[in-house]
Amino acid sequence: MSTKQRIMIVDDHPLMRQGLAMTLNAEMDLEVCCQASSAEEAIEQMGKDKPDVAIIDISLPGMGGLELIKHWRAVDPNAKLLVVSRHDEALYAERAIRAGARGYVMKLEAADVIVSAVRRVSSGGIFVSDEINERLLLSLATGHSSFSNSPMEILSDRELEVFELTGRGLTTREISERLHLSVKTVESYRSRIKDKLHLSSATELMQHAVQWVEGEKSS
Repeated sequence: MSTKQRIMIVDDHPLMRQGLAMTLNAEMDLEVCCQASSAEEAIEQMGKDKPDVAIIDISLPGMGGLELIKHWRAVDPNAKLLVVSRHDEALYAERAIRAGARGYVMKLEAADVIVSAVRRVSSGGIFVSDEINERLLLSLATGHSSFSNSPMEILSDRELEVFELTGRGLTTREISERLHLSVKTVESYRSRIKDKLHLSSATELMQHAVQWVEGEKSS
């Protein structure tokens, strides 16, 4: 009898972790061995539980998901990491792959898609949608990121999250609650974004963010 693939789920939403665990544990070849609500908790558990695959969300309290991926791959270059996130893959998939993830799936996908992604990553493959795969191949063929000259290249991972949520119409307080950051910290990120993008006001930042989010969704 083949050994089950042991999976860690890193997500700060208990119901999401519970739902994913139920879906994966229902499969004969998969089992959830541990769960973490933050990157820091995941780092503590990764050495102890030694999962075969880790499912990681982008938005986590404290250290973000992309930073966790970079840290994990630095510790274990062969780590098999899959992002399952509510964030639009057009905005984050390439960045996640470059950080060291082996796949990207949106939370809205059907359960069987997520299960297929886990199996693909556990077997050493890469799992992304056809659209993202085409963009990644194009960037490889041309030697240029498909997101070059965009905020994807200019902003840090956390700044990009704040920028995207700003473009989706969230207020500073709503962003602070979503990312588990203080209002002051979010304001600091907004200030840095304005400086990097040479924007003069909060209104200009909002307009720029909305245009970029809509542009990426339709590209």
